[in-house]
Amino acid sequence: MKTLYVSDLDGTLLRSDETTSEYTNSVINNLTDRGMIFSYATARSLITAKKVTSGLRAEIPLIVYNGAFIVDNVTGEVLAANYFDESVGSVLDDLFGNQIFPIVYARIDGKEKFSYVPELCTDGMKKFLLSRQGDVRTNIVKSAENLKVGDIFYITCIDSPEKLKPLYDKYKDKFHCVYQKDIYTDEQWLEIMPFAASKANAIKQLQELLECDRVVAFGDGRNDIDMFELADESYAVQNADEQLKRYATSVISSNDEDGVAHWLEDNYIVK
Repeated sequence: MKTLYVSDLDGTLLRSDETTSEYTNSVINNLTDRGMIFSYATARSLITAKKVTSGLRAEIPLIVYNGAFIVDNVTGEVLAANYFDESVGSVLDDLFGNQIFPIVYARIDGKEKFSYVPELCTDGMKKFLLSRQGDVRTNIVKSAENLKVGDIFYITCIDSPEKLKPLYDKYKDKFHCVYQKDIYTDEQWLEIMPFAASKANAIKQLQELLECDRVVAFGDGRNDIDMFELADESYAVQNADEQLKRYATSVISSNDEDGVAHWLEDNYIVK
C-alpha cells in the first residue's frame, strides 16, 4: 500500500524564521531516499517555496498557490492549473467598489506575474511586497483596471477585517476563499481562488498521478482544513489554529520543535 505524505509549509514544516531545520532536512531526505513519497501543499508560489525548502531533495510534483497549480519540482512545468473564468472581472469590480485593490496573480503573455497599483496598496500589502522585492514576477500597473489583465488564478487582499469579512461571506460559497491572519505579520488576509483550486483537489490529482492508496497530511492553518478532511490521517502541529485541530487525527509537536520530521522519523515504515 502506497502512502502520499503531504505537509503544509509556513507554520508547519517551516520554523518561525521561515526555514527548514537541518534535522528536518536530514530526516526527510533520508526517508525519501528510502522510498517515502513526500510532497508539500502551500499558499506560496513555486519560486518562494523552493527558496525556503532548498535543503530538501524531494523531486515529486508540488502543490502551490493553495492548490491552484500542481508543478513539477524539477522542471517547473505546470502539470495542472485552475484559472478564473470571465466572472472574475465582476469580482474585481466589486472589490474596487469597496476600496479594496488587491494583488492579482495571472499568467500574462505566458509568464506568471503578480500585479498591483503601488499608490493603492495598504500598509499590509506594502509589508508583503517588501518581502518579495526583486521577484521576477513583479508587475507594477498604473490603474485598477490594469489588474484585470491576463489569465487570473489568485487574488490576495490585505486589509481590515471590517472590509474583508463581508466579502468573504459573500464569495465563500462561489469561490475557494481563505480568510485568516498572516502568521508572520498578523495582518488580515482574504485570498480568492477558482472554486476547484484547493489543496484537497490538488492532492486528489497528485494521489492519482502517483498511484497512492492513502494520504497523510500535516498542517497548521484554516486553509489546511480541506486536505485534513480528505486525508486518511491528519496531524496538526501544536501551534496550529484551534479550528484545524478539531479535524486532526492527533496533535504533534510544534513547527519550531520539528514536529513533522519527528512524526515521520517515528512512524514511517520502509516497505
